[in-house]
Amino acid sequence: MFDGPEGDGPGGGGSAPGASRDTRTTCPYCGVGCGVIATVTTDPATGQDRVSVRGDADHPANRGRLCSKGSALADTLVRDVDGGGRLLHPEIDGHRVTWERALAEVATRFADTIAQHGPDSVAFYVSGQLLTEDYYVANKLMKGFIGASNIDTNSRLCMASSVVGHKRGLGADAVPGSYADFETADLVVLVGSNLAWCHPVLNQRLRAAKAARGTRIIVVDPRRTDSVDGADAHLALAAGTDSVLFNGLLVHLHARGATDAVFVGRHTDGEEEALAAARADAPDLATVARRCKLSEAEVAAFYADFETTEKVVTVYSQGVNQSSQGTDTVNSILNVHFLTGRIGRPGMGPFSVTGQPNAMGGREVGGLANQLAAHMGFSAEDTNRLARFWNAPRVAAQPGLKAVDLFRAIERGRVKAVWIMATNPAVSMPDAGRVRRALALCPTVVVSDCIRDTDTGRFAHIRLPAAGWSEKDGTVTNSDRNISRQRAFCAPEGEARPDWWIITQVARRMGFADAFGFASPADVFREHAALSAFENDGRRAFDIGALAAVSDADFDTLAPFPWPWRAGGQPQERLFTDHRFFHEDRRARFIPVTTRPLPRSLPDGALLLNTGRLRDQWHTMTRTGLSARLSAHAPEPCLDLHPIDAAARGVADGGLARIVSTAGEALARVRVTDAQVPGTAFLPMHWTDAFTGSCVIGRLIDDDAVDALSGQPDLKRMPVTVLPYEPDWTAFWLSRQPVTPTHDGYWARRAVPGGHLIELAGRGPVPDLAPAGWDAASGTAINFSDAARGNRRTAWLRGDRLDACLFVAADGRLPGRAWLVGLLEGDGLADADRAALLAGRAPGARADEGRIVCSCFSVGINRLIAAIGDQSLTSAEAVGAALKAGTNCGSCVPEIKEVLRHAVQREMA
Repeated sequence: MFDGPEGDGPGGGGSAPGASRDTRTTCPYCGVGCGVIATVTTDPATGQDRVSVRGDADHPANRGRLCSKGSALADTLVRDVDGGGRLLHPEIDGHRVTWERALAEVATRFADTIAQHGPDSVAFYVSGQLLTEDYYVANKLMKGFIGASNIDTNSRLCMASSVVGHKRGLGADAVPGSYADFETADLVVLVGSNLAWCHPVLNQRLRAAKAARGTRIIVVDPRRTDSVDGADAHLALAAGTDSVLFNGLLVHLHARGATDAVFVGRHTDGEEEALAAARADAPDLATVARRCKLSEAEVAAFYADFETTEKVVTVYSQGVNQSSQGTDTVNSILNVHFLTGRIGRPGMGPFSVTGQPNAMGGREVGGLANQLAAHMGFSAEDTNRLARFWNAPRVAAQPGLKAVDLFRAIERGRVKAVWIMATNPAVSMPDAGRVRRALALCPTVVVSDCIRDTDTGRFAHIRLPAAGWSEKDGTVTNSDRNISRQRAFCAPEGEARPDWWIITQVARRMGFADAFGFASPADVFREHAALSAFENDGRRAFDIGALAAVSDADFDTLAPFPWPWRAGGQPQERLFTDHRFFHEDRRARFIPVTTRPLPRSLPDGALLLNTGRLRDQWHTMTRTGLSARLSAHAPEPCLDLHPIDAAARGVADGGLARIVSTAGEALARVRVTDAQVPGTAFLPMHWTDAFTGSCVIGRLIDDDAVDALSGQPDLKRMPVTVLPYEPDWTAFWLSRQPVTPTHDGYWARRAVPGGHLIELAGRGPVPDLAPAGWDAASGTAINFSDAARGNRRTAWLRGDRLDACLFVAADGRLPGRAWLVGLLEGDGLADADRAALLAGRAPGARADEGRIVCSCFSVGINRLIAAIGDQSLTSAEAVGAALKAGTNCGSCVPEIKEVLRHAVQREMA
């Protein structure tokens, strides 16, 4: 397998010089839950630890594969090196304090707030980035001992609709199948899932199955994403009409007699009601085609393929969940699998793929405000059971505030103390402006994080340094219910501590020491496992009671396993093989679904804004943004528009656009592409105030449209107006140290080898930029200015090293960046380079890689095009053989094919 590039680890390895040690752990990115082997090698000359990563061939999720992000994990270890931004020590009001002082302050503030205003005046907002043990302790403290349910998670933004849909249909929040079903299915339908970018290793497994056994793939998505590459069909339906499509499929299957009457009769309820609702919503093929804006032939072909193929897996993700009718859409998918009995058997079933590494683990311990631990709810029986198990004085008796309502309650003063752990809601929540106003008003904001300067951390009264991925120990649960160990392989930076430890220490200081005697993650895991089996006669899906007494040694070596694993039994890879579900009568439920209109009115000329992930970035880039190679594929926030929409609004490919919604505004670079359906736009979710001055996605999305059942915000259908942004000047800034421009225009920063590159544009004065701490004694500044043309260039040198440079042009004509970045990375300037510096062009012929296409092997567009022409390459396989591009994670293969297509078109022209 590909071995990611090496990077200095945070130290604390303890190995003899020159020695290496391997640690099996789990990738911290998406819900695939890939196994990773981290190798730490101690340099004999410096004593520094160096880290490399590779896929774990023995892990059932990935079998050694890694995506571009996973391959670059060693690049993204957050360290306090060269301004790495690590939060190293506890702080109160920006001042360093001891752990004892910080813990006592958190405990006192929360206890005093509860004493004055009641338990519902405090809240936790947590994250799928936490380990299950962290989640468990936080949930126990809030729901068992504080006595409120105001603990919610950022999984509310991605998985809540799937949770409710599963509970309504299956009786439990449980994915029925396993990843192996991707490889045994004859038809896989991807609904609202860009598997190629968001879950690349699963996409590799699916494509391998297609190559080996001819698995057919149908993509249902308004956008033509890279997942469409090689698919058998793409249904580019209108946004928000997925439930129409699946209601129509339900009607079609029933009319054609393509039902499993025995399964439906013996194991389900509600068929007639669901069919009646579906017939009213999608009575015939013509209605479905019209409402979905598809041709009748497309719909008919899809329905026929689904009807005649027994082994069908329907994979869905955020395109379904992140909607104000997400829950109903989930149930419309479950309904067709119930009608045909395609569940509980290999190669078939509905399959929800999660966005975060431990979204499911958090739900196992009650991380959402509307659930209790171990898949229990708020019935009197469940709350009594939990109170007895925990010996808890005041178990919460009713659900708490879900994410959107939680931050509204903070703004209104109802919640007066909030503890935010491992997430950045000032960026990721809808109506991020409201979230920021709420946090600014809140009397007590506690933030636990690895990073000191986040958008949310800027509102913190108390900051607690949390251990990072390489420093944490515990478990996570992936999308197919596999529980894997995450193991630390580096010592914590500074005074960072694991989240479970931090919460435990606060709980003790609040007077709950007897219930929080945990001394290790294994202690927490054992209690979690014991609770899952407590008075569980098989009616609760989640049960890992077989491990309730696992020893420390066995916990250390625990191999990945799927739940449930009941005492005396074996881990269960597939659920519902006996057709017994988790409702009280053990029958599945058909749910009537009616498609609702768009939650927001669409003014004349407005576009529907869709948001989502990029191939090489993760969440708010606090990790992936540190990697130069991960930042090179999509270096700026980019608004995708169809050519018709771009032309109608006077915006050009590569230009800048102003995006306006009822919630706020943004500026972004424009990419014109026919991958978009006319009338829609796409903007990635990753940029924050640390990486741009003008494109925080949460500021564009209002929080008015949420799913009434799940509380999940609608993040895919925000009306926006798009206008051209015409700057007076454009510029770029290149420096070893980061700077933050303060002008009102556009800027976007990314990591490059040796430093940082910022693209800028604006109106009025150019911002006054200079290297941090620069004065006349620091070095030499050389200048070129052409006032008549509005151009100027400045370079700052320290000795013979380039420290920074600024290039400004009124006409938009700026030199390429690649050669200058190379100078920044180098140790010193040659005389010829120094002389050519302000020209921005290399003194001799030098290759320019161009925009990176393959992040795994740093293959740029210019090298790719040259190789295709020089070597007459005609296929992605030939490109891989020549350049290695596309041979590791495969995520760039669709783009390589696109470049090949353009090359053929140029030859034929």
